[in-house]
Amino acid sequence: MSAARDSDPREVPDLRLAGLAVAAWLAALAGLHQSAATMATLAAGAAGLAVLLGLYLCGLLGRPAAPVRRYGWIAVAVLLGVVCGAAATAARVAVRDAAPVRALVDERALVTVELVVRDDPRPIRGAAGRPSTVLLRADLVRLTDSAGRQVAGSVRGLVLASDPAWRALLPGQRATARGRLSAPRGGDLTAAVLSANGPPTRHGVPPWPQRAAGALRAGLQRACEPLPDEQGGLLPGLVVGDTSRLPPTVEEDFRTTGMTHLNAVSGSNVAIVVGAVLLLARWARAGPWTAAVLCVAALVGFVILVRPSPSVVRAAAMGAIGLAALAAGRPRAALPALAAAVTVLVLIDPDLAGDPGFTLSVCATAGLLLLAPGWRDALRRRGVPVGLAEALAVPAAAQLACGPVIAGLSGTVSLVAVPANLLVVPAVAPATVLGVIAAVASPIWPAGAEFAAWLASWPAWWLVVVARQGARLPGGTLPWPGGVTGALLLTAVSVALLLVARRRALRRLVAVCAAAVVLGTLPVRLLAAGWPPPGWVIVACAVGQGDAVVLPVAAGRAVVVDAGPEPAGVDACLRRLRVREVPLLVVSHFHADHVGGIAGVFRGRRVADVVTPEWSEPPFGVSEVRAAARTGGAGLRAVPAGWRWRAGGVELTVIGPPYPLRGSRSDPNNNSLVLAARVAGVRILLPGDAETEEQRALLEAAPPGAVRADVLKVAHHGSAYQDPEFLAAVRPAVALVSVGVGNDYGHPNPGLLDRLGRAGARVLRTDTDGDIAAVRDGPGLAVVTGGVPLGRHR
Repeated sequence: MSAARDSDPREVPDLRLAGLAVAAWLAALAGLHQSAATMATLAAGAAGLAVLLGLYLCGLLGRPAAPVRRYGWIAVAVLLGVVCGAAATAARVAVRDAAPVRALVDERALVTVELVVRDDPRPIRGAAGRPSTVLLRADLVRLTDSAGRQVAGSVRGLVLASDPAWRALLPGQRATARGRLSAPRGGDLTAAVLSANGPPTRHGVPPWPQRAAGALRAGLQRACEPLPDEQGGLLPGLVVGDTSRLPPTVEEDFRTTGMTHLNAVSGSNVAIVVGAVLLLARWARAGPWTAAVLCVAALVGFVILVRPSPSVVRAAAMGAIGLAALAAGRPRAALPALAAAVTVLVLIDPDLAGDPGFTLSVCATAGLLLLAPGWRDALRRRGVPVGLAEALAVPAAAQLACGPVIAGLSGTVSLVAVPANLLVVPAVAPATVLGVIAAVASPIWPAGAEFAAWLASWPAWWLVVVARQGARLPGGTLPWPGGVTGALLLTAVSVALLLVARRRALRRLVAVCAAAVVLGTLPVRLLAAGWPPPGWVIVACAVGQGDAVVLPVAAGRAVVVDAGPEPAGVDACLRRLRVREVPLLVVSHFHADHVGGIAGVFRGRRVADVVTPEWSEPPFGVSEVRAAARTGGAGLRAVPAGWRWRAGGVELTVIGPPYPLRGSRSDPNNNSLVLAARVAGVRILLPGDAETEEQRALLEAAPPGAVRADVLKVAHHGSAYQDPEFLAAVRPAVALVSVGVGNDYGHPNPGLLDRLGRAGARVLRTDTDGDIAAVRDGPGLAVVTGGVPLGRHR
């Protein structure tokens, strides 16, 4: 029976076009990082090899053996994919790197730009969820510099703007704006970044599908206004990918539990809407072609609703694969359709090759086509009911296929993604369908739209609950190597597990080993008091390129100094430290890498007071802190040098800045609050981002010995702007550097680390050591990272 099943052609994947698609994809991805000339050379070389190999396989240059003939055509398809991908990308890269535009970018010219909006304006939110800068993708049609020189020809650009008028633009809108050009980050087809310093001037109106979509989306937002913030913000994200009202904490929960794909329009949204139409068509006994036509109509309407931006078109293409198989009556046609869709999309828009969303969509679709049916049937043969088998197989297959990409992007492997997605399966479809009904009904029946949105809020509530509880599970995510190395490593592990699972004895052995590891390590992670270490006096949290420092006041209570760049990082650190109450939050200064995560401090905790420096710049950071304090019901005040605070075993004194510093290299940095703390008798110095100017001012104005400390949180992430006399006056035994992995600033400076080490300090870094704790160990100090003691200092 097994042999017959293996020989059934309906169960053999049709991978004839897979080589073409993968080769075109990889060639386009490589081309985004290379010059047009390099890719043209690659395309020409691959074309020559394909012609020679094709002639050989046809017998014109010899007589190939049967195995060579069988696999030779696969190689030809791969070479043709390279030719197509390299040639298409070379043409686009040549436009991107055109000399006239590149010259303006290199000059950072002030220009007037005629542009066409490509996608929805996306607000970049800060800690309190308030929009600051708007990010918008556009085609730059004409550029005119201050001297009157014009550059015509459409190139892709990225617009960064702060004026609220930009948020009202729709895709397809033509406009004129003025701003300064700068270089893009590279790795895509963006030719320039325009920092707009005013509102846009509109020309005409957007296309009618965009206007219709805008009206329906606005109607959905109005229907969701009476709902609680979490459900009301999530529902538009589920239906049309509009997350403008989604609270940052909910967004982080979804990211942690592997449910972030629900916040954006993807193939699953298309499948739900089209699937509902398909069920109605089957209930009406419609034939395959009639059902396919109805599904196409629903697909077109859904694309209009969510706006036909590139990401939506991509999702629609993934959803159309199933329709092609349905119309043809051949399920095996789905995989060739997927390969053809990937090839066509990459050739039309090579930028998709480097888009993580595109990669995840393709991987998820491939997993559903290749793995889910076999797993579903295997579960059914073992007595699992049909519906449950489908519910188990689909999220497991999608997660296994997407896992390597997610691991490469995030540097983590989620252990809760599959169960979390399994738990929300019953709620996603009702929420999406009811949300679509609310959007469609909103222009003609607002009351009915609000009722549909209210009904949809109940399954949306379940999604929020699952995400929140999953994010709080200890050990829910495991660290993993990031980048290409991590993705390839997890791919190898996944393939090895799939191969092992084909043999019963090995499958049982792996299952026993996995159970033993889980049963052996989970109780330790849950019950062992390894972190925080007993007697800790300070923890520098690993929050990326930013600062977040914690000083213990009592069990469950701690002072927090700065909040890092993102809410998730500081919140996770405080959860690891079991901090439930923050009697004092100190903001050293208002740069984003110190206040961007302030919502994470307030998340699920009572914060009594927030203190800040008197230097209120930059303005956006000030507004973020004020909004967070107001929302969290915390007191807020600016404090001068000499201010003191005491609670439990913590004593704080503000010793700097001694006076306002103006005209320095960075005035916000050089007006950072400098704290001298004493915790359980250990002297700690927290200088924020104070640079050379403020450090010298402290030495001149402070009493002798005021800056002496046992533990120094090194200023400004270990930058080179440090005063040697200041470091000599501190003479720390332990130096903690809060710094992000692979940052672009050259932090920490190697010369500074060497100076601290030669002076006798034990230097630790959050980018290599993770969370770092200094521990009172009898008469001396110990340092602990991740629960592993690294030494003792007296």
